[in-house]
Parts: sequence; C-alpha cells; structure tokens
Amino acid sequence: MDFTQRNPGDRCRPRLNLAAVDSSLRCLQQHFTGEVGDLAAARDPMDDRVVDNMLAGYAFVDTLVSEGVDVLAMGHHRHLLEMNTIVLCGTSPVRRALYAGHIQATEQRFYEEREGGIQDLVEWYQTHKGESTWDRAAGAYVRMLSKPQLFIEGNHRTGALLMSYILVRDGLPPFVLSADSVAAYFDPSTAVRDVDKNSPAMIFRLSRVRERLAKLLQERSDPRYLLA
Repeated sequence: MDFTQRNPGDRCRPRLNLAAVDSSLRCLQQHFTGEVGDLAAARDPMDDRVVDNMLAGYAFVDTLVSEGVDVLAMGHHRHLLEMNTIVLCGTSPVRRALYAGHIQATEQRFYEEREGGIQDLVEWYQTHKGESTWDRAAGAYVRMLSKPQLFIEGNHRTGALLMSYILVRDGLPPFVLSADSVAAYFDPSTAVRDVDKNSPAMIFRLSRVRERLAKLLQERSDPRYLLA
C-alpha cells in the first residue's frame, strides 16, 4: 500500500479499538434479524461475511488515519474506491477476481460521473472545510448517498467508513452502527437516496437530513471505539 503523501506533523494519530468495533458489530448481528440499509436492496442479510468486511473496512480506516493519508486529496482518491471494494468483497483475492467486472465498472463511475463522482464530493468537502467535524462527516455521507450515488453498490456501508475516517482524523470516535441507532441512521439515509443532489429545490431537504445525521453522530459518539 502506497502512502506517499502525509500531513506534516501528523506523528500521533488516534487509533481505533478494533476489538470494541468487532464486539459491537457482532452484537448488532445477533440482535438484528432483518436486513440493513442498502443490504436490503441487494437481499443480503447481515451475515458473517458482511460483518467481516465491515471490520476489515474499519481496519483500513485505522491504517489510513495512522499514516496521515488524506483520501480526499488529489492522488489519494483510490483509497475511497478501496473502502467500497472492501465492504463488498473483503480482502479476498479470489472474491475480488470473481467480481472484477463490477469493480472496474465502479471505478469508471467513480472517476467519470460528472454530477455525482469523486470530483463532486471533493468540491463539496473543500467548500465546507470551516464547518464542524460532525457536519462535514454527515455532509460527505449525504453527498455520497444522494442521487447520483458515488458507488454502484455499498454506499451506506462505505459512507459509514468515510464518516468514521473524517471523525477519527479529527480525534473523534468513529461511527459504528448499533441496534439502538439503526432507525436513526437509516431513516435519513433512505430519505436522500432518491434526492437529486444538484437540484436547487432539494438543497433545503438535504441540509435538514444532514443536520439530523450530524446530531446522531454527536449523540452516539462513543470513546470506547478509540484506544486510550
């Protein structure tokens, strides 16, 4: 993994408590018998593979933060693509080879989609740098999920990792979905999936969803997900 650009002075970065993240995800799996978010659209239950892939995603976020990598900086956008590949395929070379066509199609959409690709997300983030970490994390998530979505599949799960990356990079705990936050998380998520991010008429609606999600991130912030 090539982490050639690092932020000067970023010598002491927070680290994720992956054991606590794992424990929470397993607990959610045991208590949740339905389907979660975009998993429902794909008819994927929250099985061991889904949980393992999410844990691998959090481990990847931990590595990015500890190495001081800015995934929204030029030359590092591929790490966002890797987040999406991890939540869908994990780290297995065999599974990645099996879904090579999908991965290639996702990459093409990611870079070439004019209205909802990576350029749109980066430009939004740059213009909101002065806002709170909660607002930036929630806003990046809303921007990713609103129409057209950044990825072909896995936007909810990848979005949770991106929010966690933004939060942890600023020294805050990551967002980890729990049984008591499922509705509060997916209600706003579902509300933006079919909303055109470039429609002037929808700006107010998206801003309200962003406010709800930012409040959730702040209220559900759990220090046990960071190592002391």
